[in-house]
Amino acid sequence: MTAKRFEDKVAIITGAGGGIGRATAKRFASEGAALVVVDRDEQGLDTTASEVTALGAAVRPVVADVTNDDEVGSMIAGAESEFGGIDILFNNAGIEGTVSPLDSYPEDAFDQVMAVNVKGVWLGMKHVADAFRRRGGGVIVNTASIAGLRGTPGLIAYGASKHAVVGMTKTAAAELAPAGIRVNAVCPSPIETRMMRSIEAGASPDDPEALKKNLAKGIPLGRYGEPEEVAALVTFLASEDASYITGGIYPVDGGSQAR
Repeated sequence: MTAKRFEDKVAIITGAGGGIGRATAKRFASEGAALVVVDRDEQGLDTTASEVTALGAAVRPVVADVTNDDEVGSMIAGAESEFGGIDILFNNAGIEGTVSPLDSYPEDAFDQVMAVNVKGVWLGMKHVADAFRRRGGGVIVNTASIAGLRGTPGLIAYGASKHAVVGMTKTAAAELAPAGIRVNAVCPSPIETRMMRSIEAGASPDDPEALKKNLAKGIPLGRYGEPEEVAALVTFLASEDASYITGGIYPVDGGSQAR
């Protein structure tokens, strides 16, 4: 573990109630950051806040909907008010939607996925940009997916949304660089999270474990990733070790994109 890279830094993490968000919150906390952890799941959020507090970090839990402009604005304003500024935004909130062929995919599910995974990322970047300018710079890391780098049969909304995150990341990096704001995206392969359990059950309700084993076989390293392995990349990109990196799209995928 790298020593206190984030001492005197303030990080906001959306989708912090579990999985990658919780692992990243704990990694930031262990390296000295103060945290604003955000989720709609109040119970999961409370667990994350407790685990972060146990690591000695100052934490502000916020129950908020990332698709709501006013709530995102309040989230940013509250973080500035409590901690005096913001240095990092990890735009991680996302949903998988329904597993279904494109010609029978439910319209309401499509709209919900696009709202959370696309609009939510845009709103986070929109509202944090001025806060970063007041701070003299900052870092955004967006959660995309390897689903944003290739086709996703059965998950058309999810795949479309993650392709959009990749595009928005590149656009934001170009627009915000003059203000000293870096923007990158991580692209996880299947990770051991609730989301993958949901996708496995949706794609193979009779035997989700068999599907998991088959998916793992298609990954050169032969297994799903762990949330902590994504957190390690996120915190690197947010650190001064990555000070000349912006506009990058980084798979953390066990070699999946090498095939």
